[in-house]
Amino acid sequence: MHMADALLSPAIGGAMWAATAATTIYSARKVQSQLDNKKIPLMGVLGAFVFAAQMINFAIPGTGSSGHLGGGLLLAILLGPHAAFLTMASVLTVQALFFADGGLLALGANIFNLGFFPCFIAYPFVYKKIVGSQLTSTKLIMGSILAALIGLQLGALAVVTQTFLSSISALPFTSFLVLMLPIHFGIGIVEGLATAGVVSFIWRARPEILERSMNKKPLDQVPVRNIIVAILAVTVLTGAILSWYASEHPDGLEWSIEKVTGTPEIETHNQPMHDTLGNVQEKTSLMPDYAFKQEGNGPEPSQTEIRKSTTVAGLFGGLLVFATGILMGFILKKRRSAP
Repeated sequence: MHMADALLSPAIGGAMWAATAATTIYSARKVQSQLDNKKIPLMGVLGAFVFAAQMINFAIPGTGSSGHLGGGLLLAILLGPHAAFLTMASVLTVQALFFADGGLLALGANIFNLGFFPCFIAYPFVYKKIVGSQLTSTKLIMGSILAALIGLQLGALAVVTQTFLSSISALPFTSFLVLMLPIHFGIGIVEGLATAGVVSFIWRARPEILERSMNKKPLDQVPVRNIIVAILAVTVLTGAILSWYASEHPDGLEWSIEKVTGTPEIETHNQPMHDTLGNVQEKTSLMPDYAFKQEGNGPEPSQTEIRKSTTVAGLFGGLLVFATGILMGFILKKRRSAP
């Protein structure tokens, strides 16, 4: 559900940047007052995991569409909503800057849609209410699925609304909405199950992490080294190998656009800001679409070359997000300790 700049006007894109900036500042202040040494590496490794997991698009049967893990809900369950929002922002920023996944004008909207709704709506008002104080497997699965569904439905509704208010594309509100909500319902079920699976593993290995996260308590006395190593190993496996098998079907947003317009991409017309930001992104994106840059009209890359570039993108991107999460944590910790 990564929006391209072509869907947004500068006014709506700027408004979503402002909303995201305000939420980021608020979240940073909250994290700064609650941060502990154990949460910093968790932010880094979980952000890297979400980056790698988002590279794997899974097919939605019978639709010709695909989806991928959003990750906001998973991060909120394990880190708390504020740290989760900051971690999600780091994932999406790395994707936009270095892999041209989502536009720069649309980055504020993408962070808000994929971060705010799961972290600040679905997690506290759905997941926590269902799970309660006594976590069980049934509550975990039900809470994860329902929260993922609601978070994605709100995100999909936001995409349609932001596109409609921008008034620069030929996407009618009703037709676009009728396609976006059902396809993201299917994606939400898969995300809920995947979230429940990861959380179940951590719950069985270190239940204290979930308990302290839900009760906003520090992790200082909780041994997290084995969990971090396990998540890191899964992240490397996912980004380096499992990403080879991602579905080639368009994702839910591209599929919905194609059903309405006949093409999965919207072109911009006479939008100077879009052109300027597109040029900036072209310079910053080291591996656009998670592949090596092609010079001119060279031959199509072989399957081996595609897999090689996907592996490099998965490992490189995961490392960038990991480093960003760690750096962000240390900066917030240093600011807290400063006189």
